Amino acid sequence: MGRRRGRDWRPGASREALVRRARMLARIRAFFAEQGVLEVETPLLGTAFGTDPAIEPLECRFAGPGFPDGLQMYLQSSPEFFMKRLLAAGSGPIYQVSKSFRNGEAGRRHNPEFSLLEWYRPGFELPELIGEVADLVRAVVADPPSRTRHAAYAELFAEILDVDPLAADAQTLQECAVSNHLLGAETLELDRDGWLDLLMSTFIEPHLGQGELTFVTDYPASQASLARLNRQDPRTAARFELYWKGIELANGFEELADAEEQSERFEQENCRRFSAGQRPMPVDDALLSALESGLPPCSGVALGLDRLLMCDLGRDDIDAVLSFSLARL
Repeated sequence: MGRRRGRDWRPGASREALVRRARMLARIRAFFAEQGVLEVETPLLGTAFGTDPAIEPLECRFAGPGFPDGLQMYLQSSPEFFMKRLLAAGSGPIYQVSKSFRNGEAGRRHNPEFSLLEWYRPGFELPELIGEVADLVRAVVADPPSRTRHAAYAELFAEILDVDPLAADAQTLQECAVSNHLLGAETLELDRDGWLDLLMSTFIEPHLGQGELTFVTDYPASQASLARLNRQDPRTAARFELYWKGIELANGFEELADAEEQSERFEQENCRRFSAGQRPMPVDDALLSALESGLPPCSGVALGLDRLLMCDLGRDDIDAVLSFSLARL
C-alpha cells in the first residue's frame, strides 16, 4: 500500500462558490455582448513589465529556437499594455477575462495569481465608464447595493484624517499616521506615496462601500502613471477606484495617449524603483510605438473578479473563492 499523505488536497472554494463564479462569468459575457464590446485574449507572458514601484513581477525564462541564450519573460500583472496595442490597431471597444500575476502578494485579499476583468471604451470619459462599472456590478452579483457614492480622494483624507493629501509632504503624512496611533509609524521610512497608500489602506478604505458602491476619484498625479491628468487641477489624475464592503475592487482612468509623456513617466518610476533598492524594469517599447501610432481617446478599467466574488458571497478570505490558492498548491 502507498504511503498516506497528510496534506489537505481539498479546494478552498465550496461548490456554491464555484457555481457563483461560473454564473458571474456568464453574466459578464452577456453584459458585454449586449453592449457590443468584443472579447479578446492577449498573452500572459511578455518581454516587458510595468514600472510601477508598488508591483513586482513573477519571472520565467524561455529556452528554445531563436533564443540560444534564453529570453527573460514576465507573467503579466494586467493585460493593459497588450490591449492598448489592440486599441491602437483599431479593435474598437474590447474586454478580457484574464489571469494576472504579482510577486510578493499573498494574504486574505491577495493571491499571486488572480482573475481580472479589464475593458476599454474608446470615446468614453470617466463619468460614462464609472456608470458602466456600476451597471456591470449590479448585473453580475446576486445582491448588489442600490446606492452609489462618489467622493474625491482629497475629500476623504480631509474628512477622516484632517489632512490635505495633495499638499502634505512625507513628514506631515508620517506625523498624521503617528497621531492616529498607527503602530510603528514613527520608525517607518516611506516616501510620500508610500505614506498616502498606508494611510488610505489603514484608515480610509475600511469606511468605504459600506451599504453602497463607493467610487473614489481624482487621485494624486503621482499615483496614476498611465492616466491623463485632470485639466482643472493637474495635481490630480482622471483616475478612480471602486470600493464595496471596504474592499478595493476596480481601478480605472482616462488613458494617457502621449507616448513622450508616458516614456518620461516610465523613466521616473524606474528612478523611484532604483532609489528604493528595487530593480528597474524593462520599458515596453512596443506600447510606446503603439501610442505614437495613435491611441484613440478612451477610458479603461480593471476589476478584480475574486474580490468581487468575495463581496458577493460575504467572505473575508480570498481562499474561500479560489479553487486552489497559494496555500493549497
